[in-house]
Amino acid sequence: MPYLNAKISGSESPEITTQVADILANLTTSILRKKRELTSVTIEYVDGNKWFAAGTPISAQEVKTFYLEIHVTEGTNTKDEKANYIKEVFAAMQSVLGKLHPASYIIIKNVGADSWGYQGATQEFRYIKGKNL
Repeated sequence: MPYLNAKISGSESPEITTQVADILANLTTSILRKKRELTSVTIEYVDGNKWFAAGTPISAQEVKTFYLEIHVTEGTNTKDEKANYIKEVFAAMQSVLGKLHPASYIIIKNVGADSWGYQGATQEFRYIKGKNL
């Protein structure tokens, strides 16, 4: 049940939005083993004149950039899975957006199972319920 929030430099594009949402859902499912039907993705665009890297607007650097923050349940992914995810997301975003600024960030936030959930139940509750104690 991950939640992903992506910010992309540049003007809003319905085509890019759909492509990125699909890519992120696919990679989250295939690499991090998350259920696609419970994966939520939001995508926002930030004007390149309002996004700075190294003190210079991205729009003046002839590159694009993005920022992805993903929340997953703590302890559900290995370091190798997370490293591979970061590598593959960066490559996929570059294939869609073109040349990326090196300061394009992907942050995986691990959230305690007792601190979030869906349909009114925490992940910890689901885990315990699944144990059939």
